[in-house]
Amino acid sequence: MSERKWTILEILEWTGAYFKTKQVEQPRAAAEILLAHVLGMERIGLYLNFDKPLSSPERSRYRDLILRRASGVPTGYLTGHREFWSMDLKVNPGVLIPRPETEILVEETLKCISVAMPCRILELGTGSGAVALSLAKELPLSRPVATDRSVAALSTAHANAVELGYAARILFVASNWFDAFKPGPRFQAIVSNPPYVSPEEFSLLPREIREHEPPEALLAGDGGMAVIRRIFREAYEYLISGGWLLMEIGGTQKDRACRAASEVGRYGAISVRNDYSGLPRVVCAQKT
Repeated sequence: MSERKWTILEILEWTGAYFKTKQVEQPRAAAEILLAHVLGMERIGLYLNFDKPLSSPERSRYRDLILRRASGVPTGYLTGHREFWSMDLKVNPGVLIPRPETEILVEETLKCISVAMPCRILELGTGSGAVALSLAKELPLSRPVATDRSVAALSTAHANAVELGYAARILFVASNWFDAFKPGPRFQAIVSNPPYVSPEEFSLLPREIREHEPPEALLAGDGGMAVIRRIFREAYEYLISGGWLLMEIGGTQKDRACRAASEVGRYGAISVRNDYSGLPRVVCAQKT
């Protein structure tokens, strides 16, 4: 880019084309998000100011983000933010960047829990806190417990809870799955987006995921099923009668996940919800 006066429209068109050559996912959207971040405005503001020229410092900051994004750094880590369930969440390399498909996990949980009833919900592996915060938002009588073995992730989740005004209702616990809890039925629902990517699948993921997002939040042994199987085995002891276990799964894991739930022998209804791409995404199992 030369030092001539670049307007917002011109620089967006150039960046989108450049990102395409670098195989950046959703190149135009990435260009818009990064430029809006540099200019301190909403993306809609870009469209209302297409003819506005950028200053030299603005171009310099934007150029730096363009190069880092082209090198594989995820957009969310560059801006420090990601939208989930209409909430603005802080994200950093210590947590997974929340995906739109994980909203299916929230949707299915809300089908199982009455908004009018007090309830306790346990989230295993909260990361940025996206799921626990979404449930706190939609279920005003709920008392979510959000766990993660990463203290750094819990710090991010707590910061998001403070920013959004839910910190007083959510208990954050450092725990490797159920390790911090004594067995006993106390939760109406247990939810999790656990690691479910096999090492073979991990090697095929986009570079921005393989090289930048925390692998411990993605990788699982036993063909990606190790953590899923463990949660099915142990969750039963912590659910009240009629309580629900809901987990996000990989697109090829439907049959294995349902079989893992059936092998426990103590769940009644078992179902799987597809995401909006038609892939199996959330397995739901109810304690009998």
